[in-house]
Amino acid sequence: MPGRDPVYLDHAATTPMRPEAIDAMTAALRVVGNPASIHGSGQAAKRMLEESREQVAATLGADPIEVVFTGGGTEAVNLAVKGLFWRRHAESGAHRILMPGGEHHATLDTVEWLVATAGAELVEIPLDAVGRVRVDVLAAELERDAASVALVTMLQANNEVGTIEPVAEVAELCARAGVPLHVDAIAAYGHLPIDLHAVRRETAAPPGGGLVAISVSAHKVGGPVGIGALVLDRSTRLEPLLHGGGQQRRIRSGTQDVAAAAGFAAAARATAAGRAAEDARTAALRDRIVAGVALAVPDAVLSGEPDAAGRLPGNAHFTFPGCEGDSLLFLLDAAGVAVSTGSACQAGVPEPSHVLLAMGRSEAEARGALRITLGHTSTDADVDAFLAALPSAYERAALAGMAGRATSFDR
Repeated sequence: MPGRDPVYLDHAATTPMRPEAIDAMTAALRVVGNPASIHGSGQAAKRMLEESREQVAATLGADPIEVVFTGGGTEAVNLAVKGLFWRRHAESGAHRILMPGGEHHATLDTVEWLVATAGAELVEIPLDAVGRVRVDVLAAELERDAASVALVTMLQANNEVGTIEPVAEVAELCARAGVPLHVDAIAAYGHLPIDLHAVRRETAAPPGGGLVAISVSAHKVGGPVGIGALVLDRSTRLEPLLHGGGQQRRIRSGTQDVAAAAGFAAAARATAAGRAAEDARTAALRDRIVAGVALAVPDAVLSGEPDAAGRLPGNAHFTFPGCEGDSLLFLLDAAGVAVSTGSACQAGVPEPSHVLLAMGRSEAEARGALRITLGHTSTDADVDAFLAALPSAYERAALAGMAGRATSFDR
């Protein structure tokens, strides 16, 4: 689209850094000192680090000491899932992991690794047609044999189709069973309220049971890439991934990145302060997209929870019949509009969305997925540009049809 900047509608992948975060991080980069050092320079760095931890904790309903900074959301998920499993398995022999279908690959691949290497058994909890976990099936598994369950892990909101999950209900079931629950809130952070202490109070969670761990990432809320956090309740013990130094409650050793923490805190603070108004604004833009796609491509099917209140405010996910989502993505990109499919692509072969398959959609539907996600820089003009580019892109993608699944590797 010559003469104008590209339209960015892939905020669920990463959102532009907020000016406040850039300023905070730039200022912190000038501070010299290792926060673990006891001299004045080190203590100045530590003061900045701990103030940042306090600010992030305030947006998560947690105490500062419960916020463990990590190298990103994926590390936070790995630390929670592996650490909880290893500790529970060693202490009691618990070996089952209850996980809904359609989880992010940060969780899915971690659990599969534990199954392959550490004696874990995966019990996959089905999703309903809109991507919501079947709480009745989960409850039956906990009731059948809670003692064998090492942990339950789930999304707060599906990162692909945007459906908000029943975390409070699951947390209550886990609290009653005395089983730890980890929530991947990376897609939800900054859009939905997150309050560790409130959930634990409301569910009367025992030590080590109920909601004990929440994973978040800075770059989803306008902070820097390369820092996330695991919020870990004080009552909960887990095995660390990293050893050496004992920083952060001996849960995550290593010299901490003060500048990244400062940028994270600034973005978290700004996002929390404007969340209600921003959610309303992006939800209105999303609703324009949903209505516009229905007019431009009547055969397109909205994925996820159709009730706007039950999905993330900035998420609009569709399947387009008769074409590959990748084709649509590339054609829209050529027109200056950046979106995503939400599906993996291995060795150049389009793969169906595992989330849509878990929701019961056909393989053809799962290959025709397109995710449009809005954020703090999105405008009405962005929506206009997407809706203007979509009809031609869909027409050309439909003419190209579905890609063949066979490759030279299959011979």
